[in-house]
Amino acid sequence: MTSPDFDKPIPDSNSIAFVGGGNMARSLIGAMINGGTQASAIAVAEPNEEVRTKLAEDFGVAVFADGVEAVGSADLVMLSVKPQVMRKVCESLAPVLAKRRPLIVSVAAGLRIGQIDRWLGGGFPIVRCMPNTPALIGAGATGMMANPAVSDAGRVQAASILAAAGTMVWVEDEDLMDTVTGISGSGPAYFFLMIEALEDAAVAQGMPRETARTLAIQTCLGAARMASEDAEPPARLRERVTSPGGTTQAALNTFIDGGLRELVASAVAAATRRGREMSSELD
Repeated sequence: MTSPDFDKPIPDSNSIAFVGGGNMARSLIGAMINGGTQASAIAVAEPNEEVRTKLAEDFGVAVFADGVEAVGSADLVMLSVKPQVMRKVCESLAPVLAKRRPLIVSVAAGLRIGQIDRWLGGGFPIVRCMPNTPALIGAGATGMMANPAVSDAGRVQAASILAAAGTMVWVEDEDLMDTVTGISGSGPAYFFLMIEALEDAAVAQGMPRETARTLAIQTCLGAARMASEDAEPPARLRERVTSPGGTTQAALNTFIDGGLRELVASAVAAATRRGREMSSELD
């Protein structure tokens, strides 16, 4: 048995262990500590020494090179490793987790609850989550699904952690978690592409790139805020800024003629389908 990399006590009851200390784990840890969680209640398993050192220095949490050391006394285990290594990680942790059967929370794209449960040995309370990258700045959108073994208290505990990263919603049909991936999990990239396209279009009209980027980013941000804060549905907001025969109508007609709605539907369907394929490939 190895010792922690830093002279920190192993977290006791009501503790949370992160297996994987990457950007998502880091953002959640920071949000938890800012929200009042004690650093002594958090352990992180991360094989990269530089990442471990930074987590310990920045947050004062206990860090370990090996996952078994981190999860031994945890009441909640957050699996925040890449889907491609999840099976190996789960199987390595299964013997020690079987002793306490803590709540398991997975943020791995594509992997189903049944797969994770099987790799852990079966019978675990598991919450599957699909956050997105804006969670790193507290503006994320996360879909969550719990298996029947998760208690009401477990749902509250999992939700409290993910809510620190932004908005979260519960999904009761696991098949829809792949749709969550297609809409919000992959969604930020769609809007980054839109910003790129607006920027390039303005540059093509002769605008300096820095000016074009500033206007494109703020326009997308402002539109999202209006959609979030106004009680009207997006369709009504669109109508309110579209004067018949005006410039906005000319642009929207071009989008419609180009099949924008159909293209978006195809893109979401492709991402959803790929999520299901990943589940099969990694089983």
